[in-house]
Amino acid sequence: MPGGVNSPVRAFRSVGGAPFFTRSARGATLTTADGRELIDFVCTWGPAIHGHNHPRIRAAIAAALENGTSFGTPNPYEVEMAELIVRFFPSIQKVRLCNSGTEATMAAIRLARGFTGRDKIIKFAGCYHGHSDSLLIKAGSGALTHGHPDSAGVPAVFAQETIVLPFNDPGALDAAFAANPGRIAGVILEPYIGNVGFIKPDAGYLPHVREATARAGALLIFDEVMTGFRLARGGVQELERIVPDLTCLGKVIGGGLPVGAFGGRAEIMDRLAPLGPVYQAGTLSGNPLAMAAGITALRMLDEAEPYAQLDALARQVCGAALAAARAKGLPLQAPQAGSMFSLFFTPTPVRDYASALTSDAKLFGRFFHFCLAAGVYLPPSAYEAWFLSTAHEGAAIDRACEVITQGIKSL
Repeated sequence: MPGGVNSPVRAFRSVGGAPFFTRSARGATLTTADGRELIDFVCTWGPAIHGHNHPRIRAAIAAALENGTSFGTPNPYEVEMAELIVRFFPSIQKVRLCNSGTEATMAAIRLARGFTGRDKIIKFAGCYHGHSDSLLIKAGSGALTHGHPDSAGVPAVFAQETIVLPFNDPGALDAAFAANPGRIAGVILEPYIGNVGFIKPDAGYLPHVREATARAGALLIFDEVMTGFRLARGGVQELERIVPDLTCLGKVIGGGLPVGAFGGRAEIMDRLAPLGPVYQAGTLSGNPLAMAAGITALRMLDEAEPYAQLDALARQVCGAALAAARAKGLPLQAPQAGSMFSLFFTPTPVRDYASALTSDAKLFGRFFHFCLAAGVYLPPSAYEAWFLSTAHEGAAIDRACEVITQGIKSL
């Protein structure tokens, strides 16, 4: 395997050292191949909102498995999943299931171009929307971690159709539309950024983006692969009361199995094959095992309403980190919403890609290894969001706060 891993950020290149291998996971804990137990703040990069290996999700997968692993035909699970998504996201009238967040965003961009008859797309520096060619320009996530935000192998002509702007800068967005009248198919963004660390929009910014796209006849695409169902049942668009034209989903809706989805207004979605000329397909789309896991995960969110609990847990962690930094005299930013947050070792408030890069990555690397040695696993990059689950409540969160406090004081 190139680099010994199957996804670049797992390689620990940003923080140094060699990655551990996980043998099993349960609740808030990973167990490594050499028997160490680690409190997990990565949560399989977002899906494990109920913790790892939840018995209800495991039972749902086992029950679905009795009937087969894949059919290549429509199945009842797909219908139930679609109905749940449409119920929770009022902006989504029709939805298409696929196999990953990358597939969802790639298809949403193609659909925006097919619907509008335009070619150009606006994205924002540091937002990562998967590794399709049109979107791997000034990306976050692993691309940023390894210092290559523009990937080799992306044709220059593709990059020319992608306009990259700073996040939280309304003037830059207005200027881009003015410079490209009638040429911009859509604007895609993470409404709360999770792939350059966690960053929230300034007050009024998302409404400005909504107004600007509507005025220009461009589509607004919310990439809620991370935030959908994690920050609220209806994602950031529920919290901010913004109605995008298209929404991309993933992670939580698979209950830990591979999945993606995109949806929006019926008139746009009906341009997809077999009804329209925009082609998108997938052999394993709507896989019954993934659907069974995801349906159970969403039902549990509907029953328990865990969002206030998750927000309180995240505030506990951020509060402990900020208190330790103040005591140590270290500059620290801890942006947070619900169960997502980040720690940036910088005196600069983090509101975009450029300010995120002011964080001291070497200091974070030392902090990361202190916590790992003490049994707490953080994202292995200074530029990734942290995640919590309902399983972190109690002893796990108390121990993690203790280790994080000690880690900051050791710097």
